Order: sequence, then structure tokens, then C-alpha cells
Amino acid sequence: MRGTVLITGSTDGLGKRVADRLEEGGTTVLRHGRSPDKLGAGGYLADLSSLDEVRRLGEEVRRDHDSIDVLVNNAGVIVPERRTSRDGHELTFAVNHLAGFLLTAELLPILGRVVNVASAGQQAIDFDDPMLERGYEAYPAYAQSKLAQVMFTFDLAERGVTANALHPATLMDTKMVREGLGRSRSTVEEGAEATQALIERDDVSGRYFDGLEEARANAQAYDEDARRRLWDLSQTLTMAPWPDSPHSPRS
Repeated sequence: MRGTVLITGSTDGLGKRVADRLEEGGTTVLRHGRSPDKLGAGGYLADLSSLDEVRRLGEEVRRDHDSIDVLVNNAGVIVPERRTSRDGHELTFAVNHLAGFLLTAELLPILGRVVNVASAGQQAIDFDDPMLERGYEAYPAYAQSKLAQVMFTFDLAERGVTANALHPATLMDTKMVREGLGRSRSTVEEGAEATQALIERDDVSGRYFDGLEEARANAQAYDEDARRRLWDLSQTLTMAPWPDSPHSPRS
């Protein structure tokens, strides 16, 4: 495709391979990473565990570009033991969901559409303990954050933003999977193919895909009350500049 695509977490694994594939086809790719050694010149450096750095990332992209055709919220973590972000939020939820929630809002004035890289591993959010303070396990934390991404996708579509989410492939051979789960079942190339296909689609919105096929997400994703609670929680934690928030949208 032609145009400009911003991919978070694009210095390694799936994000890097998708960026490489798009560039090979003539797309202008804006790469984001948190390691200056891996990122190299011309990329955007930010630690997505810090909301201030997410805001700065959004400001820098808006400064440099008049429009972004696609934002791919790809960066993600699996955390073995409970840790908190710089802002005091459970780290998995902060990086995997809150960062994308805020960055999307920051880029909304120049943004075309959104692809959220989620997972088939999904678990309903316990709104009585969303930060998992009463009991933490790595996989449930990850699965909760990935469902949050899907719920966010559906809400974006309802707000008129072209947005889709996908499970690229099952247990791709990435550093995160090897270190977090110890085994892989598919290749990065499989996941990259599915992700690129969705990036290039502008004819669907508010959908969840498993690879190349549309699929059904966890039941909570279709619960409007649950989605409202997640949106309100995310807005409270990030103070994102959505048009209907107390934080004035940018023109």
C-alpha cells in the first residue's frame, strides 16, 4: 500500500517484520521502539510504560506529519511477576492497552484508521480489581489486556473511527513468546501476513480477526456496559484528549 503507517514496537518480532514487508511494498513506515540501539536513526523512541512518554510520542508524530494513514498498536509485554508502570498502573495493562488508548487519542486529528494487535488469549476484566492487586498471574494479566484492546476497537468503530483488531497467529516465534511462554507454534511470517492484510483493508471496521478470518471475541467484548466501564476507567487513568472528554481535543 501507499501512505504512512506508524507501528509501535517495530524494532523486533512481529512489528519489525510487518514494517519490513510494508516498506518493501513502498509504504512509508514510522518505527517506534524503546531501545535506541535497535531503533536507529529516524525512528521514534518512547517507553510506553510511561504515559508522559506516550504523549510525547504523539506530539512528535503530529509535529512531523500532517497525516497518518494507519496506526498499528502492536507493542506488548508479558510480565512474570506483578509490576507497576511509571504511573502506578499494572504494567501489562498499561503497556498493552492504556498506551494504545492514549496514543490513538493523541493522533486522532491526523489519523486515518487503527489496527490493534490483540490475541485469541482473552479473559474477562474484573472491574472490581482491574489492576490485579488481589492476585496476579502473568497469563491472565496478558489475556485481560488483550481483551481490553478488542473492546477498545469496537468502541472506536462506534465512534466513527475505522478500527479493527486481530490475533495474528498462535504463539509466534518471538522473543516475548519464548521468554514468557517458553514455546512457539507458528512463525512470525504467518502473523505478519495477517497483520499486513488487515492494515491494507479500509472496507471493514469494528471487527476482530483470527489470522485472515473474521472471528468471535470473548463475550465481554460485546457487552456494552462492560465496554463503557473500560472506556471510563481508561479515560480516568490516561486523561486522553478524546473529543467528549474534559481534555480539549486538538484541532
